[in-house]
Amino acid sequence: MKYTLFFVITVLIFGSIQLTDMIFPNAYGSPPLKQINSGTKSTDVTCSKELELVLKISNGYPACIKPSSVVKLIERGWAMHILPDVDSSSKNSNLIQSGKYDVETSLVEYANYTGFLARPISTETFPGIIMIHEWWGLNENMKETAMKLASQGYVVLAVDLFHGSVATDAQKAMEMVSSFDEQQAIANMNSAVSYLQTSDNIGKIGSIGWCFGGGQSLNLAINNKNIDATVIYYGKLVTEQETLSKIKSPILGIFAEMDQGIPVEKVSEFENALNELEIPNTIHIYPGVDHAFANPTGARYAPVETEDAWNKTLEFFKNNLS
Repeated sequence: MKYTLFFVITVLIFGSIQLTDMIFPNAYGSPPLKQINSGTKSTDVTCSKELELVLKISNGYPACIKPSSVVKLIERGWAMHILPDVDSSSKNSNLIQSGKYDVETSLVEYANYTGFLARPISTETFPGIIMIHEWWGLNENMKETAMKLASQGYVVLAVDLFHGSVATDAQKAMEMVSSFDEQQAIANMNSAVSYLQTSDNIGKIGSIGWCFGGGQSLNLAINNKNIDATVIYYGKLVTEQETLSKIKSPILGIFAEMDQGIPVEKVSEFENALNELEIPNTIHIYPGVDHAFANPTGARYAPVETEDAWNKTLEFFKNNLS
């Protein structure tokens, strides 16, 4: 009875999605919630081979859904993909080589927010970059990446959109996303831009983000005319031209062919919209890899593609921020 009522409500909310596309019980086994109640982790819940596992943003519970509906539900903010838990023993230092500058780091406060600042030890003046974390939060992997990027000659401010919370498993990460306030995040990122402009005498400023942060990097470009270069690693996309027309910076997009949440068709739609608006952009879709392929602490890590994407990122920033 509970499932039937929920299906009816869901169809009323998501009218374009057929009732048969939303299948929460495993067609050939236990429903997801029953698996959890028996001690199974949400990220280890199994679905039948015809269905894909996602997490409901509202409560972090898993759901087994037909692939044809996954993109619609993710776009509407109803669900997010399951990502493998973080392996904290993995590091990106072997892949991302340091540049010529030594780096100093500090926690800085701007407006009512706190961020991780990495800057070259030098009397030179450098461009700035706003770095935005994945749904895991501002963890050690992000801080190390900020240091690596700073060593290339950038003042990097890694923002913290989750107010100090850090997750290593999908359940906790989903809880953080569920309580996320987008307007507050925009205010945070805009304040970070202002901080770099005033504190380090910085001229040009770029942004970069991965996954959750990739979507926010795009969001920053839409909401701040002072961004000069935007990098998006498989982040949630906007394709409405009226919204995208606010962007004043060139775009570098890094995506994965096997990403079901941001499929190739959606990336192409995004690229076409940018082209029609004459917004400079370079889009790369890496074949044979999945969402989050550039995270060395995850099971989907693809080192060859990650190295290539990182080199393209450095070249893009050099061309647009120098």
